[in-house]
Amino acid sequence: MSEEDNKQETTQEESTRPEYISEKFWDNDRGEVNVESLSTSYNALEKKLGQRTDELSKQIRTDLEQERNAKIPEKYEIKLPDDIPEDIQIDVSEDQPLLKWWGDKAKSMGLSQEEYNEGINTFVQNEIAGLPDIEQEKLNLGDNAKQRIESTDLWAKKHLSEEGYNTIAKIASTANGVKALEEIMSLNKNPVMPQTPTAVEAKPTIDDLRSMMKDPKYWKDGEKDPTYINRVAKLFEQINK
Repeated sequence: MSEEDNKQETTQEESTRPEYISEKFWDNDRGEVNVESLSTSYNALEKKLGQRTDELSKQIRTDLEQERNAKIPEKYEIKLPDDIPEDIQIDVSEDQPLLKWWGDKAKSMGLSQEEYNEGINTFVQNEIAGLPDIEQEKLNLGDNAKQRIESTDLWAKKHLSEEGYNTIAKIASTANGVKALEEIMSLNKNPVMPQTPTAVEAKPTIDDLRSMMKDPKYWKDGEKDPTYINRVAKLFEQINK
């Protein structure tokens, strides 16, 4: 066979290979696709792409986790909403069980300071919703509501400890609370001088001090209380001023 015939045959064989089949996957001898070679190459490519996909997914997860952690403050700061009415006092402290739970929950969820604030705002609004309507409570007390409220408040300050006063003040925020406190006041029309520090120190009288001096804590051996004796002395100083 001449060289020209060989070239013609080679050209004929090559022409039978579809254009979309690469030469390395074409079996010229058989005039067909080399399936084994094509399959091997495909599996190798698929494995390589799978590895890159896993690496890419892992990197994306790492980046998202770093981004999430970056926005979590070391410690959340409690910020009250700006729209709280001036006449409303809301106690908000990180020591409160509900807020402590919210802080721990926000941390575990990876919330930002702004997202944490949304929970605080919900807590405050809920607290406000549970407060009595002051104006309505005044109406329930009648025309002299202001005087009655001031009178019971002053009495509580003079006769109760600071802790006791803070507790009773919450009760006296309603008309029924004020009425209950007035009943307590009526049962104590001739009160002796309080024997423990009060929210506001009441000015004593001589009779008050004489009554206090009769207490065994002031004079009786074995029962004397230095703190009590010192309190009586300070009350005497108030009278002499």
